[in-house]
Amino acid sequence: MKAFVQRSYGSPEVLRLTEVDVPVPGDDEVLVRVAATSVNPYDWHHMRGEPYAARLMGGTIGPRASKIPILGADVAGQVEAVGKDVTSFRTGDEVFAMVKGGGFAEYVCVREAELAPKPRNLSFEQAAAVPLAACTALIALRDVGRVKEGQRVLVNGASGGVGTFAVQIARAFGAEVTGVCGRRNTGLVRSIGAKEVIDYTTEDFTRTGRRHDLLVDIAGSRPGRACRRALTRDGTHVVVGGPAGRWLQPVGHTLSVLAMGPLVSQRTAHADVTRCTGNGRNLVALTSFIEDGKVTPVIDRRYPFEEIPAAVEYVEQGHAPGKVVITL
Repeated sequence: MKAFVQRSYGSPEVLRLTEVDVPVPGDDEVLVRVAATSVNPYDWHHMRGEPYAARLMGGTIGPRASKIPILGADVAGQVEAVGKDVTSFRTGDEVFAMVKGGGFAEYVCVREAELAPKPRNLSFEQAAAVPLAACTALIALRDVGRVKEGQRVLVNGASGGVGTFAVQIARAFGAEVTGVCGRRNTGLVRSIGAKEVIDYTTEDFTRTGRRHDLLVDIAGSRPGRACRRALTRDGTHVVVGGPAGRWLQPVGHTLSVLAMGPLVSQRTAHADVTRCTGNGRNLVALTSFIEDGKVTPVIDRRYPFEEIPAAVEYVEQGHAPGKVVITL
């Protein structure tokens, strides 16, 4: 099969199209023929050699690497074969999944617990835009932020891959959403459900005087102390994404209480979907929103498989509204 293999760290040129063996599924694994994948910051952080990303992707790169390193965390395609212990899927099923590498290839093995049936109303390309970004948004809102109906939610970085899902998922939970983004994407963010949109080039969301129950901070453009001004007395600040160093902190879902005074109990937390297992359950929950028409992937660009290095380079620039999808 063809795959983009990474033998060293560096620029997108280190991703080389190579012929490798088709992987063989283990007892609890499913072999998926990949129809589409997508590019995430997760990929270029590893490509550049960020240490934590390298560990998440399964080892080091170089002469002593334990396996061939292939990037790509999102896959959508058809089941080609199943391991002897797999009971939920069979050959020909249309599926999607978040994997810890291997998506930039024609085939990938996925553990049964990480796999879910593809939403019926999405194409393979649309489905490939969902897993990592949407699961991140879901965990940040539902599990870490504990979003509730009627709450006021602010999404800082609302036009990116995670942000476009966060706006829609917060609305699906019944929250009132404010999105923060650049001027050219204000229309997009409003169209996907934000009641109010703040252009960060002309207004600082931490100084508007408006307070929110939950701040999902993807852009990481303002310091934590400033973000507290945008929260209610018992509001929660969930940090997801942002500059490379902070995005890669291995902090999981830990909550910590900020010492803001005897009458204030604000919380700050980090959401890290890459530390979760069994994301098939999260994908099933997202499918319910998608098939009900409450959540729709926002796709900025599509690239053919052979142009994966160019797609990664574009995503690394940090200006893509929504997701960048690769078609096979």
